[in-house]
Order: sequence, then structure tokens, then C-alpha cells
Amino acid sequence: MSGRRGGRRPGSPDTRGLVLANARNLFAERGFAGTSVRAVADAAGVDAALVHHYFGTKRELFLAAVAIPLDPETLLTALTSVPRDRLGETMVRAVIGFWDCDHQQAGIALLKAQVTDPDSTILRTFLGDIVTNALAANAELDPATAATRAALAVSQVAGVLLLRYIVRLEPITSMSLDDLAAHIGPTVQHYLTDPLPE
Repeated sequence: MSGRRGGRRPGSPDTRGLVLANARNLFAERGFAGTSVRAVADAAGVDAALVHHYFGTKRELFLAAVAIPLDPETLLTALTSVPRDRLGETMVRAVIGFWDCDHQQAGIALLKAQVTDPDSTILRTFLGDIVTNALAANAELDPATAATRAALAVSQVAGVLLLRYIVRLEPITSMSLDDLAAHIGPTVQHYLTDPLPE
């Protein structure tokens, strides 16, 4: 007869990763408000107390689950090393390409949280600070219009992210990254380099 006890999984390094994986999935599916620590614990097969032990509050669990595992330098390099007239296409490829890869669940959770929690600063920092600063540096934007141009460019990509991963509007959802870059890139480029309305 086995001496193994039934019940919840004890804590271990593997358990921490399992909690994060389940949290990422639930936050992506239900958003921040619709996900409880207990639901994450149940999905991972552990006690809620163990989740609190590892991560503290639900917000801290969320931050750990959707941490953007992207070195900002990677994106900065993509946006600062291309010719000025290819900034729009490059921005679309860099940002949407990130969401299309292994980080998609974390990215979706992040988008949902931003929609339901306007005070969240994670996505604002990612798009607003990292992307905007890189665009402004490469395009040599006039300081008087730099913030407006960068914000308009970011608005296009953020809208595509929302339609592609949250609203799931076709054909945006199933469109290839190449097609998205071809369709959206020129609009982003327009905001960055074409004359603005007086």
C-alpha cells in the first residue's frame, strides 16, 4: 500500500510554474476581475494559501503571470535600426509579432486587464513608453508633434491587438502578420511621417 497522501499538491518549484501557467490561462480567458485566486488554485490543484504564499495578492499573481518576457532592447533595436520610411511596417511586425508567438496567453490577459482596469500601467508602459520613445528617436519627430504622432501610431496597433485577440474580428484574427503589416503599416507610417492636419 502506498504511503502517498491524497489531497492538494504540495509546494515545489514545479508547482509555482504550474500556478503561473494556470493563472495565465484563466486571466486570458476571464480577465482580471473574473479570475479569483481560488480559481487559479483549483485549476493548478493546490491550496489557495499556497498561491498567496508564492505570489501574495491577486494583483501580484497577475503581474507575475503576464510579465512581458521581452527585453525592451529587442523592440528598440527593431524600431531604431530600420529606414525611417519603413517604421510603420516594422512597428506592426514587432508588436503584433510578439503577441503572435509564445507569449500570446500572457498578452491576451494583459489586454483584458487594461480594458477592465484603466488604472493598469503595464500595457501603457509597453506601448506608451517603450514603443513611443523608440519611434520618436528614429523618426526624429518634431518635439511639438512627437507625442501626438506616436500616440496615433500606437492607437492603430493597439486597435489591431484588441480586434485580433479580444473581439476576434475576422479577417483580422486569421490574417497573417505579413498581410497585417501590409495593410496597417502604411497607416502607422502616415501618422509618423506625413504632414498632420493644421
